[in-house]
Amino acid sequence: MGKTCLHITNGNVLTDYLRELGYKDDILTWQEILCEGPTIPKIDSEEFFEIRADFLKSYYDIEVDTNELKEELSKLDDVEKYDEINLWFEYDLFCHINLIGVINLLHQKEIEKPLYLICSGRVEGEKSLKGLGELSPDQIEQHYNDKVLLTQDDKDLAVALWRTYCGKDHNILKPYIVTNSNFKYMSNCLKAHLKRFPHQKSGLSVLEDNILRLIRDNQINSEHHLMGYCLNYQGFYGYGDLQMKRLIDKLSIFFEVSEEGINLNRKGHEALLRRYNYATEVNNDMSYGGVKRLEYQFSVDQNKLVKTVLHVN
Repeated sequence: MGKTCLHITNGNVLTDYLRELGYKDDILTWQEILCEGPTIPKIDSEEFFEIRADFLKSYYDIEVDTNELKEELSKLDDVEKYDEINLWFEYDLFCHINLIGVINLLHQKEIEKPLYLICSGRVEGEKSLKGLGELSPDQIEQHYNDKVLLTQDDKDLAVALWRTYCGKDHNILKPYIVTNSNFKYMSNCLKAHLKRFPHQKSGLSVLEDNILRLIRDNQINSEHHLMGYCLNYQGFYGYGDLQMKRLIDKLSIFFEVSEEGINLNRKGHEALLRRYNYATEVNNDMSYGGVKRLEYQFSVDQNKLVKTVLHVN
């Protein structure tokens, strides 16, 4: 007899794709954006559900069906019938924060089944990094055949990272950047995360700075056109349309929209020259796990997060 598997996917698109390809095992579809908004360590708890529902409603006007979410997670209540659990997550920050959250959830439920990671990213013969949904059927099959068994050290690392992410000091994440593990993109994601905080001089994150550079260096015809550029050239972040639109809206003080297209205004050029700290004016007040973004800035000189002057005790 073949092994009985539970697949945990990174969203509906991949779940539907796997079904189309003939995967008949049980699938738990993970639908969260844990890389944004407040989190607490204990995921399967009423407090967690309330915190996340409030965040998604207030920031993205998303109404969470908590009962539907709980029903999906209830697939973890009877795992004895499975021989293994397969985790389908991608190379980017969006997926990796969800991934460590999922592994922490399995840990808190004391689930000891073998965990395998199927992670897309660099694909032989392809120039750019690829998401799982972008892979051909043959490439999906190859990724599945090459899945990686996570060690106890890998699982311990994921739990430690999740608890640190939910904590108040994200500089504690820095030593993990050089930790060897089977999460081959984790280092890139952790570095990308720390640079989501405002730059000490400009007050802009790497991603915000990149959006302004895309406007400066390209002929952008419309906000829809800009969205396409931002989604395609965001590196290891993996943000979706809703997240990117919020960022673009926050940055609208730096550019003008006309029939000729989108162009930086004077303030936009000054922001890229880092002559003034615009963090307060942009007011991107997102929380990341246990930390409020505006309370910290990223110091290039010290290569770490430092308390924002207004928030120094």
